[in-house]
Amino acid sequence: MARPDEEFVTHCLELLGALGPARARRMFGGHGLYVSDQFIALIANDTLYLKTDDDTRAQFEQAGSRPFDYTTRDGQRVVMAYWAAPQDAMESPALMLPWARLAMASALRAAASKRPAAVRKAPARPSQARSATPARRRAPR
Repeated sequence: MARPDEEFVTHCLELLGALGPARARRMFGGHGLYVSDQFIALIANDTLYLKTDDDTRAQFEQAGSRPFDYTTRDGQRVVMAYWAAPQDAMESPALMLPWARLAMASALRAAASKRPAAVRKAPARPSQARSATPARRRAPR
C-alpha cells in the first residue's frame, strides 16, 4: 500500500501529465516535479507549488495562492519563486492545465536567461598530443 505522501505525488503527476511526460524526484524532504525535463513544480508539506516569475506571479496572487517559503537556521525568511497551486486546480488535469502552462513558461524563461555553460575544450587526440620529451634527430652520416 502506498504511503499518503506517495499518493499525493502520484496525484500531482497525473494533474501535470496533461502538459507532457511528468516525473518526480525526491529532494530536501519533498519532491521536485519535472514535465518534459523542465523543473516546474515542487511538493513540500503536502502542497503543490508551481514555478512562477515576474510575468506569472500576479495570476497566482489573484487566485489567492501563497509562495513557498522557509526559515533558515539564523531566522531569515526565504521566499522562493514557487506558489501554491490554486485549490480548484487540484481537482483535475483540465483545471490544472492553464496553471501548469504558466509554470512551464516560467521555467523555460528561467532556463533561457541562464548563461550557457562554458564549452570545454576536447582533449587532444593521441596523434596530436605533443610528447613531453623532444624527438631525437639522427645525426647525418
